Amino acid sequence: MERYRDMQLFAALAGHPSLASAARSVAVSGPTLMRAVARLEARLRVALLERSTRGVSLTEAGQAYLADCVRLLAAVDAAQASAKGMHDQAQGYLRVFLPLLFSRYVMAPVLAGYMDRYPDVHLVAHYHDYYPNLHEEGLDVAILVGELPSSSLVARPVGHVRPILCASPGYLAAHGEPRHPDALKQHRLIASTDPVDWAFKGGPLKARARLRCTTVQGAINAAVQGAGLIRCLSYPVHEHLLSGELCRVLPDYEPPPLPVHVVYRDGRHAPMRVRSFVDHCVAALRGHPAFQLV
Repeated sequence: MERYRDMQLFAALAGHPSLASAARSVAVSGPTLMRAVARLEARLRVALLERSTRGVSLTEAGQAYLADCVRLLAAVDAAQASAKGMHDQAQGYLRVFLPLLFSRYVMAPVLAGYMDRYPDVHLVAHYHDYYPNLHEEGLDVAILVGELPSSSLVARPVGHVRPILCASPGYLAAHGEPRHPDALKQHRLIASTDPVDWAFKGGPLKARARLRCTTVQGAINAAVQGAGLIRCLSYPVHEHLLSGELCRVLPDYEPPPLPVHVVYRDGRHAPMRVRSFVDHCVAALRGHPAFQLV
């Protein structure tokens, strides 16, 4: 039982930025968590944590063992719930992975609606812009934009987005609307890099950016104020397009759309908290206005 409890405490490190926050999440003190880790290291005869003057981090063996602990403990929870007839009740911790801007513009009300509907589920949301390994990172569900690599994960499509070019009505009235990508070299371009390298049907555009913004949100704000043309995925600007604050430019030259999927592990054997979240997201996203622009 002590080993099982130590694994539970070690698994608390998943999804938490520090030992202190991980300890708080399982209602123990930091020293208690460290003693549990020390016992595991003694049994395994391998270092799980790397200690330095900058703090504590997982070793490579610790990262692999953490992913295994999360998976094994989830399987134990599912087995216990099934034995107790609780498999159809959505409860427990649910770790989800979301693209940062997608969460800001699309997912925030979806998450709120799910929490209202399933009060016994505790969400742990990870916000990043890379393709995650759900098994190694102890994640239950991910929403991913773009083509999916082949894997054993279950993927449910919810819509498509695409890179689009847009500008404010005021900017287009003052500077004219370009009719071909080559004409963009004569316009004020807003981008995160300089020079700009944008893909269009027929070939890429290489040009100089008049305004560089380190965040997509900053670039969107600048475009709304008439600073120039912005190129980004359609979902961060869908509300501005619907309201008329921004106008779509050169739609005939846009590259192919990108699929959006809700991806999860374990398929039909997934616990109810996973299946309920997936079903909720699919229902909410398939009719979302962010996916009606393609």
